[in-house]
Amino acid sequence: MKFSKKIYTLLAAAALAGLTTSCEKQLEEYNPSGLTPEAVYTTPAGFENLVNAAYSYNRWWYGKEDGISMSEMGTDLWLRGAGDVNPDLTDYTTLQSSSRAVESLWSKLYIGINVCNAGIARIGQSGMSDALKKTREGELRFLRAFYYWHIVESWGNVHFTTEETLGAVKTANLTPADTFYKQIFEDLGVAVANLPTTTADYGRVTKPAAEAFLAKMYLTRGDNQKAAELFQKVITGYGFSLQQSYASLWQMNNLENKEIVWAVNYSRDLTLNDRLDTGLYPDGHSRGGNNGHLLWLMKYDDQPGMVRDVANGRPFNRFMPTKFLLNLFDETKDSRYAASFRTVWLANTAVTTGTKTLAVGDTAILATKKVVSTAVRNAKKYRIYDVNDIYNANGTGKNRLQYVCLRKFEDPTRPTIQEEQSSRDAYVIRLADVYLMAAEANFKLGKTDDAVKQINAVRERAALPGKVADMRITAANLSLDFILDERARELAGEQLRWFDLKRTGKLIERVKAHNPEAGASILPHHIVRPIPQRQLDAVTNKSEFIQNPVYR
Repeated sequence: MKFSKKIYTLLAAAALAGLTTSCEKQLEEYNPSGLTPEAVYTTPAGFENLVNAAYSYNRWWYGKEDGISMSEMGTDLWLRGAGDVNPDLTDYTTLQSSSRAVESLWSKLYIGINVCNAGIARIGQSGMSDALKKTREGELRFLRAFYYWHIVESWGNVHFTTEETLGAVKTANLTPADTFYKQIFEDLGVAVANLPTTTADYGRVTKPAAEAFLAKMYLTRGDNQKAAELFQKVITGYGFSLQQSYASLWQMNNLENKEIVWAVNYSRDLTLNDRLDTGLYPDGHSRGGNNGHLLWLMKYDDQPGMVRDVANGRPFNRFMPTKFLLNLFDETKDSRYAASFRTVWLANTAVTTGTKTLAVGDTAILATKKVVSTAVRNAKKYRIYDVNDIYNANGTGKNRLQYVCLRKFEDPTRPTIQEEQSSRDAYVIRLADVYLMAAEANFKLGKTDDAVKQINAVRERAALPGKVADMRITAANLSLDFILDERARELAGEQLRWFDLKRTGKLIERVKAHNPEAGASILPHHIVRPIPQRQLDAVTNKSEFIQNPVYR
């Protein structure tokens, strides 16, 4: 069962007025209901809406275009497609304080923080039972830690507070990352202590999810022993298990499976995903259900034998894989290549072009990372885009409209061909990720046998029939770069890559080595994002609250 995170505008008006750290201009507030936070959040029902509101800000990042641009683009794995709307994050060439995506997510994360701050401060007056207060505080503490991790890793030493904002604040502080992490560890300690091990409301955070994220924080801060121990507890202590088939992870009828430690859930009733809530989301950008299904698909519906349909998706062609990513897979033994990438499109309309006729169901398009000879092309009646059609010799994009496409997030259950929303949940923590982070911690501890076993657990699941032994690695294969390669094979597109590369100190090195477009522009200061100019303009202590170095 999923719990609804829809936020009702009446309650949001009482809770969210003035929650940003600053205001660009004076706003005249109008509250027709007369409700106040004191009136609303001293009732159990009102406080539940506050907690639901706190969860909802995950929907601006997970399964959304801006969040994907912030967390996957500008890494070793992706180039911009023809439709990329955030090329500043993909290529770094124009990344400055005016970035729309950076500004939007800065604002939403800080609003989420403020909702958490308000709830943590007010939970004693919520009217809930003591047991429920404990659980809800655990959720709010987890969410505050989760949002602050996104903030401090994305922007570095920026504004920090645990106090509720109750109006326009005209100053901001620059706080060291150590302070952020001290609070993150404190909040996660409370969350681990307070949260139940399971929940009937799918999407609420639980104790194992809090422990997995706490272990990730230990890993991020270099406490590898605590990280390894806690990851192992999550792996063995709660009944999670890897799905038998990697491909089955992405089936729309199998989203709530035993591999998922925590997901940002979206409703099958698309009206509950806030798409039309113009009072709460006046700018409209990124509202609604998961839109990840749109972003990775190539332009197929202008090719012979193909018209747009629900099964093949609505192609926004925002992002395309690097040659490096495609070549990480040995598809002769690793099922993840076929499960992760679409390479073949079947004709959905009959067509005759010259002497070649395509019937419905025939192959219409092949996109491949291999070279296809002229003789083979001439012998086929379908359109072929091979590696030399898609990429230049140096690996830069040549054709940004037709290419091998990430398919994990496709949704053939959408009601219409134009529907932008999907009810697909966005996985945030899944067991395979936990295994690979545990392996990373053990590798750094010198416990290579444990690291190899944990990596092999993931690779064995990914093996094609009869190829399990071929997929296993030994200690001789192990390195930090191998672990990052394995994370790419397992987790590509799952909004982890930028953080993975930053955590391991490999962002600049690997982007330069494996992404010929972003690698030409990435510089040391790109390990953090620019503070939005609107935020800098809004504060009165401009000499103290200053831009991250080099950005303008």
